[in-house]
Amino acid sequence: MSRTLSQPVTVAFDYTRSTGPVIGRFLTGLRDGVVLGGRTANGRILVPPPEFDPGTHAAITEFVPVGPGGVVTSWTWVPEPVAGQPFDRPFSWALVTFDGADCPMLLALDADRQVIETGMRVTVRWASGRVGAITDIACVEPELESSDETAVSTVGDITRLDEVTGVVSPISLDYLYAASPEESAFFAGLAEGRIIGQRCPVCHKVYVPPRGACPVDGVPTTDEVELPSSGTITTFCIVNVPFLGQKIAPPYVSAYVLLDGADIAIQHLILDIPADEVRMGMRVEAVWRPRDEWGTTIENIAHFRPTGEPDADYETYKRHL
Repeated sequence: MSRTLSQPVTVAFDYTRSTGPVIGRFLTGLRDGVVLGGRTANGRILVPPPEFDPGTHAAITEFVPVGPGGVVTSWTWVPEPVAGQPFDRPFSWALVTFDGADCPMLLALDADRQVIETGMRVTVRWASGRVGAITDIACVEPELESSDETAVSTVGDITRLDEVTGVVSPISLDYLYAASPEESAFFAGLAEGRIIGQRCPVCHKVYVPPRGACPVDGVPTTDEVELPSSGTITTFCIVNVPFLGQKIAPPYVSAYVLLDGADIAIQHLILDIPADEVRMGMRVEAVWRPRDEWGTTIENIAHFRPTGEPDADYETYKRHL
């Protein structure tokens, strides 16, 4: 058995959403350097404003400027920031109740730990180049005694024709993927130009990528099997819709390929043929990248292409759809 492999992985995408009339108004205020709260039926000012009054469930329609000064009601120190946080050095998260507001808001506080205390006054530090996002508030910082920002901000007509209507929120997750011994053997085989599966000693089904145990019999798949790089398309879809980060211009085909001798299909690209000519039962073969580009990854196989052989009989793959 080969050594166990691991690989750091980052899954990331940009989540795009519409803001609606309430959050949109709040973000528009931030873009214009104003913190807005929403007034409820009982007169409380909530920041950020909720879309509906938590007491009456009526839609929030009245917006009130608050801050930019406020009071720290509680806080916690962050000695080792992680990626994506407001600072790459120690800082604090704080609940800040803005002047004129009736509830606190969670914000980053940029101050030495020695000076932070509950009840201290802080004020907003605005980001440069504001765009209408929560990050337009870069952080809060201790308010200078001579500051004239302790009064509640005031604005004129806050109804704008160019209000923020949508935001893009980058989302990412970093984790370490540790392959099982069986998967490690599969990836190590790919680095040698080989496709390795595992056979169940009871039902004799061959799984690729291999599994530690047969899902049919529940016994370890101890028998290693080297499979050819040819197979049959069982099912497929034609990708017509473009999306962010797409490496191939649509239309193209993503298909399940049942390798000869395997009992489970693998998903891969089908290229070198017009998308509308791909069909179930088509015989295909792997196209490997140049050897100097190989690693321990399924991407060593660039794609699959038709072999030119007659289509496989449906009876040979109908149980693998």
